[in-house]
Amino acid sequence: MSSASSPSVPKDEIIYVEAKDLPLYCPGPHAPLWSMHPRVYIEVVKTGQTLCPYCGAKYQLKDGEKVLGH
Repeated sequence: MSSASSPSVPKDEIIYVEAKDLPLYCPGPHAPLWSMHPRVYIEVVKTGQTLCPYCGAKYQLKDGEKVLGH
C-alpha cells in the first residue's frame, strides 16, 4: 500500500490511498503489533474519504485516481 500501512498515524493526519491499494483494509499490513484491531474493509471509492470505525484513521483516495470496476 502506498501510505495506508499504519493505523498509528496521528489522528489529524490523512492516509492517502491509490487505486492499486484497493480493496482497502485497516489495520494495514505493516501496522505495529500494538495497534492491531479486528481487520475491517474500508469503503473509500463512493465518497473519496472515510474513517476506520475502530481506530479513527482517516483514509482519502488521492486526487485523480481512476478506480476501474466500481
